Amino acid sequence: MRLEGSCQCGAVRFEVESPHPYPYQRCYCSICRKTQGGGGYAINLGAENASLRVTGRRNITVYHARMKEPEDARAHRSPAERHFCAVCGSALWLYDARWPELIHPFASAIDTALPEAPESTHIMLEFKAPWVAVEAGPRDRQHQRYPEESIAEWHDRLGLGP
Repeated sequence: MRLEGSCQCGAVRFEVESPHPYPYQRCYCSICRKTQGGGGYAINLGAENASLRVTGRRNITVYHARMKEPEDARAHRSPAERHFCAVCGSALWLYDARWPELIHPFASAIDTALPEAPESTHIMLEFKAPWVAVEAGPRDRQHQRYPEESIAEWHDRLGLGP
């Protein structure tokens, strides 16, 4: 599915091909909450990095989050690149060189009508803010950290893959 996205002010527009366009995974980590806002979670989609086309690339800035596990004495820099509009601050997509074929657009930046997910996977609940109520449906899965099931595997399990 071709996804078209943009920032709030229109300085950045992008399009990408996504074999996994269902917005099903809600991440409650502090990085997503603080860089995305709404609901205390962010939703990432799966797409093909080679298909990414961007207009307004000069208006993009990249952020590498500082990560600190409770058992670690010091924080370290995340290898994941979070791309934002430098003009309005809208979160656009995440890229991680450990998986160079993938890009993860934030559902909040997508202008194309996305299909409704039949169930959700709530991740990183260990890090959710105390004020956030997890609104899980009867079929939803909940994980304190990352699930073993990938975005592609979730789509395949539900017969929603390409």
